[in-house]
Amino acid sequence: MSEQRRPTAEDIELLLVGLPPRHTRAQVAAEAGVSQDLAARIWRALGFAQRADDAVAFTDADVAALRRVRRMLDGGLDEQTVIRMARALGQTTARLAQWQAEIFVGATLPEERTEGDLAALLGAAQKVLPDFQHVLVHVWRAQLAAAGTRLLAMADVHDELTPTRVPLAVGFADLVSFTRRARELDERELADLVEGFEARASDVVASHGARLVKTLGDEVLFTAGTAEQAGAIALDLVETGELRIGMAYGPVVPMMGDVFGTTVNLAARLTAIARPGTILVDAELAEGIDGREGYALHKIRRRPARGLGVVQPYVLRRSSS
Repeated sequence: MSEQRRPTAEDIELLLVGLPPRHTRAQVAAEAGVSQDLAARIWRALGFAQRADDAVAFTDADVAALRRVRRMLDGGLDEQTVIRMARALGQTTARLAQWQAEIFVGATLPEERTEGDLAALLGAAQKVLPDFQHVLVHVWRAQLAAAGTRLLAMADVHDELTPTRVPLAVGFADLVSFTRRARELDERELADLVEGFEARASDVVASHGARLVKTLGDEVLFTAGTAEQAGAIALDLVETGELRIGMAYGPVVPMMGDVFGTTVNLAARLTAIARPGTILVDAELAEGIDGREGYALHKIRRRPARGLGVVQPYVLRRSSS
């Protein structure tokens, strides 16, 4: 490719996928030894657009991937499990790829860009791609090990490996006055605000060995195994910026990497009630940290929480002793 020619979609796909398309939908399924229906369901679950029957859009790598799916089925996994795993993979990697591409393009391209800059971007991506790939696999395996460890810890308590309801501390941290601040900032400043908030929250949660479940722009959701662990996270988080935090402890339903249930809803309601710069916790979480060194609890008046009736909040602060 000429250094000054603008990269095409085909250039990008060839660089990142590594192989040119050679197969239609029917051919890729036949080569892999799976039905066309299953192949179509897997591509949809992975988040890829449906191709015309006669479109030559699939590579030998697609054939190899479908063959591995067939091996999973032969190894005992049922189709529903394979489709669910494909959907988890597709949704997660789509966000990861978009995020990494935005970071890489923003760091590599100047604001006033030329055709040559765009061509150079592809060259830079080609150099770092192998390292990205190896780090991705390593981190995924490490995260899988951490998830397995958490499941085993739950099994020790509940006598089952995949409990449908497990007791966890759930917390929401919310940026105060985000809507007003968003109106006052330009696009770059707003992006820096959100990314800075998410980065700080991620660092704090990870440092305490807990899990950042998801980020919602001006809000993050995290879980911790114990009330004391959650309290330490909240106290560190509230010192990083203008936040309000709500936390609750109780049974949750883990599903699709997220958490659901009344405990999650209660934590969200407490966050909405909390004043800027404060941490509100429910009675269960308060009981779990009451008397522990470094924590101070203050019982405040009972409040109505939408859909949950009247709740008893406690303000959590760092102990002065």
